[in-house]
Amino acid sequence: MITEVYPNIFKNEIPLPKNPLKAINSYIIISENRNLIIDTGFNTEECLTELTKGLEELNIDLKKTDLLITHMHTDHSGLAPALKKSGVQSIYFSQIDGDLFNQTSKRDSFYHTLNQIFGFKTDNSLRFGKEFGTRLVEPLEFSPLIEGNEIILGDYCFEVVDIPGHTPGHIGLYERKHRLFFCGDHVLDAITPNISFWGFEQDILSTYLNSLNKLYQYEIDYLFTAHRKIIRDHQKRIIELVNHHEERLKEILLILQDGKKTASEMAAAMHWDVSHKKWEDFPHSQKWFASGEALSHLEHLVHIGLVDRIDKNEKLFYGIPE
Repeated sequence: MITEVYPNIFKNEIPLPKNPLKAINSYIIISENRNLIIDTGFNTEECLTELTKGLEELNIDLKKTDLLITHMHTDHSGLAPALKKSGVQSIYFSQIDGDLFNQTSKRDSFYHTLNQIFGFKTDNSLRFGKEFGTRLVEPLEFSPLIEGNEIILGDYCFEVVDIPGHTPGHIGLYERKHRLFFCGDHVLDAITPNISFWGFEQDILSTYLNSLNKLYQYEIDYLFTAHRKIIRDHQKRIIELVNHHEERLKEILLILQDGKKTASEMAAAMHWDVSHKKWEDFPHSQKWFASGEALSHLEHLVHIGLVDRIDKNEKLFYGIPE
């Protein structure tokens, strides 16, 4: 469904069947000489059909169109190879997320390691259901963007902004004169972006909170999000997200008063705003995302010295320091 949300800026709402996110907002910015698509949907026939309908409705010539991927998650990047084959010119990523998108074997190895940490069966590592689409096999050629790069489209001058946290290389686009910001999954209305674990060497939750503080400083009238509604008061929503994570950390510390927990045991004990009442009833994908979020918060508490990480019998436990 195509909607003009600002002059020459269109939102193409692409349904994500059987996914709690419901839909992704792919944006299309048009100008006389060049167009830009921001994010794509999963690599599924359903997403490709809806994306194509929107492009055809706007009579988009892919030979004078570029694609920007805000981050490597497959609901944002899945159709990049298909669009490239259809004629899209440059595909833009951050270097970090572009490499993650292409490094299939390395990514699979990381997922298998996470399964061991979570206590899930290794052969379930990538079983998220057909609704998540198929993944890239051949590497995708992309043009890396860094903070401060500019993309000029008609009257608009978009600046690339680094906003890591939801993924390590998440980027956004800021239009200073019109006070517009395309933020991908960095800030969402009504739902909270998943902040997962990306390795023991980094405190990804702290990275995310720092990026929220960075975005708070920007003058923004329209925050174009990748899911749900466009946000008009980004500062109010950022305060709500910061408070949410503070409550999450307090919840985890309270749960740990009862004793050491693994990441998945912590996730099972935490409150989640989902329809399933029992952890056992969660679909595998939701268990995965919940465990990843629990682990990122546990690791943040380890980094600030409030929780210990204990390696016992090849299993990781977290507990209050004695």
